[in-house]
Amino acid sequence: MTKRIAALLLLAALVAVPSAWAEAGKTLTIYNWTDYMPQSVLDEFTAETGIKVIYSTYDSNEAMFTKLKLMGGKGYDIVVPSTYFLSLMREQGLLAEIDPKGLTNFANLDPEVLNKPFDPENRYSIPYMWGSTGLMVNTAQVAPGTVTSWADLKRPELAGRILMSSDLRDGLGVALKALGHSMNTRDEAEIKAAYEWLLELKPAVRMFTSDGAKQVFAGEEAVVGLIFNGDASQIREEMPELEYVYPREGAMLWMDNLCIPAGAQNKEGAMLFIDFLLRPEIAARIAEEFRYTTPNKAAQALLPEELRNDPIVSPRPEDLVNSEFQTGVGDALPVYEKYWEMLKVAGD
Repeated sequence: MTKRIAALLLLAALVAVPSAWAEAGKTLTIYNWTDYMPQSVLDEFTAETGIKVIYSTYDSNEAMFTKLKLMGGKGYDIVVPSTYFLSLMREQGLLAEIDPKGLTNFANLDPEVLNKPFDPENRYSIPYMWGSTGLMVNTAQVAPGTVTSWADLKRPELAGRILMSSDLRDGLGVALKALGHSMNTRDEAEIKAAYEWLLELKPAVRMFTSDGAKQVFAGEEAVVGLIFNGDASQIREEMPELEYVYPREGAMLWMDNLCIPAGAQNKEGAMLFIDFLLRPEIAARIAEEFRYTTPNKAAQALLPEELRNDPIVSPRPEDLVNSEFQTGVGDALPVYEKYWEMLKVAGD
């Protein structure tokens, strides 16, 4: 091969890829959870593609959903809803379909996290990270091994030292699991029973919060309570006396998903970014920083040994017995909301 031909082939290869980037537009607007994407990943994507990323954050599914609903599915190119909100957004026509064939790295995903009830066949979502909501126990103040279930939250010695979630599905989910019901039930009698269980527990609860668990345990304001697995793994680095427990009734599982809103202005750029995040080395970097469970099987192999062997970050099958993913509850959602509001005002 002559040098001239080789140079022409190299030029053709260099032109082909950037042409796809050019078609994707120059700006990508992302709406994601707070503290959930390394800045280095955004910078690397921009350096590689020339696409500028405008990055905004939210701290609850409700805030994200309300804003996207008001804007008619417009304003953002990528959003990251959790399981049951993904169901709701899909049903309300707020999401565009995604063709996995357009993602060269889709095969890196673990088949075990695909085709879930909240999005069969992954027509509207690509898993970003998943994890569990379990119990954190301060074993310096609570005897190790004495808290192994959701029902143990009612142990008298824990009164006034319990942290609960301010999220209605997590809060009612705890009670439903403790009572032996599905956290996704649509049976009003079971939801009412969960409300009554929580009503009895409420006087023993120190505080309700969804995003401040790390600070609460670090300040020893609570000795037991709900926490996301990633937060649990991070704080144990500084406080090894904290123990993460998968309750025997089953943990509550969640998954955050990369989705393209129906009114996205840069769907091509969104697909490029999603495919970028599916690269094993990128997915591993994200999982290592935030300590949640990666759905990327190829990335799992790249994690440091301590994370691959940490059941908080990399749960084993025996850890997840009786656990279930949150899904949409359809027309039962107002029932959940009714009882949650009743709980919030009870005793005030």
